[in-house]
Amino acid sequence: MQLTRHTDYGIRILMYLALLPANERASIDAISEIYNISRNNVNKIVHQLGKAKVIETRRGKGGGFYLSKAPKHINIGDIVMLLESTLEVVDCQKQQCLVLPSCKFKQILNSATNAFLEVLKEYTLADLVKDSKSDLTTILKISV
Repeated sequence: MQLTRHTDYGIRILMYLALLPANERASIDAISEIYNISRNNVNKIVHQLGKAKVIETRRGKGGGFYLSKAPKHINIGDIVMLLESTLEVVDCQKQQCLVLPSCKFKQILNSATNAFLEVLKEYTLADLVKDSKSDLTTILKISV
């Protein structure tokens, strides 16, 4: 299974936010520059994460965005399910497959997808940054 770039960017944005010092906010411009992601993509992801209450956003002077809860309470499986438009490995309906009504391969793929998500659900955002916090803050130019 391959995740979309949208999800990859979303996870990277959340990792950045998890590394920020308390009471510090990120901006669209900062994220866009650090990760070399278009402002438009960052904006879409931030909007989606904000709408889902994963992050808080503030407009205007002193605005920006930050995690709405501690990284240890943000589940990676939940984030992947939020950001991925579909987790289907093969879209059997779209291709009008003749064997779909009795297809075992589709069942196997569904089981594999469920197993993939179950593994992701074992991890939190804190797990993604805890062992390499020092390296990541240096790479991402975050002052702590």
